[in-house]
Amino acid sequence: MAHHPTLLLIAPGKWGTLWIDKLAKGPIRLVVHGRDAYATDAIDYALSFRPPAGLLKSLPNLKAAFSLGAGVDGFLENGDYPARVPLVRFVDPTLSVEMAQYVILQVLMHHRLQRKFDAAQRDRTWMQRVLPRRTEDTRVGFLGLGEIGMFTAERVADLGFPVSGWSRSGKAAPYLKSFAGEAQFTAFLGQADILVCLLSLTRQTKGILNARTFAALPKDAFVINAARGGHLIETDLIAALDCGHLSGAVLDVFETEPLPADSPLWAHPKVSITPHIAAISQPDVVVRYALDGIAAFERGERPANIVDVATTY
Repeated sequence: MAHHPTLLLIAPGKWGTLWIDKLAKGPIRLVVHGRDAYATDAIDYALSFRPPAGLLKSLPNLKAAFSLGAGVDGFLENGDYPARVPLVRFVDPTLSVEMAQYVILQVLMHHRLQRKFDAAQRDRTWMQRVLPRRTEDTRVGFLGLGEIGMFTAERVADLGFPVSGWSRSGKAAPYLKSFAGEAQFTAFLGQADILVCLLSLTRQTKGILNARTFAALPKDAFVINAARGGHLIETDLIAALDCGHLSGAVLDVFETEPLPADSPLWAHPKVSITPHIAAISQPDVVVRYALDGIAAFERGERPANIVDVATTY
């Protein structure tokens, strides 16, 4: 009789249904956290986005954990992830394309003054004499130069924008002016008219979009955060907008999601909000990635995209 490894799916009820039926058809025994009773020593693998604190550490025979999304901060934020267990990041070229589309949309909406024209339409005002600044004079800076960051930066450069990027160790590319490390952080910010955050969320990057960062940006800079809500100090952003230093912001992610109805961000005239939809993991692709990864471990192999838990990369 064939051995079927046991996979524990840990996902909010409203999302779990996206994967349950598809996973149940695979060569595994599926257990759904919160729905099914299970013995902790029976679990071989886990699939989640933000498992409850201490849960994975309580599974003595866990062979690997798989992320439902590109980020793994939900596994590591509590500091109790079992270091002996490989953590596999979800990587899908479609996510890079979708994120690039989102960033390009927001960059162009700001650069081409589309929101001003939308407001003028509501007021029945003809704004023909209002022109955007020259593309070659509008510098777009990327915080984070991972796979998605590099792909997106190249697409933005293709449109004629001067593109720069900041990362821990620096990246080289012909379309990119690269900055690296703490020593070059302020210099990077000082030449970014549009700042795009695509960083991984780590202990070092949590709260990186703060008052000090905003003050180092050029006057009237614009901020796009499509990474994690934990990168942003929301009160600092509002202060930088209200004092006139920043011209606006687009936010796709928030410290608390869904964004509470009483958040001042909803009604702020310089803030545009989207509900964490910049790039969406497709259930069919996620299921195939998880099942293929489990099969690799069962063969004694290590699949691609295992995260260094110490650095979260």
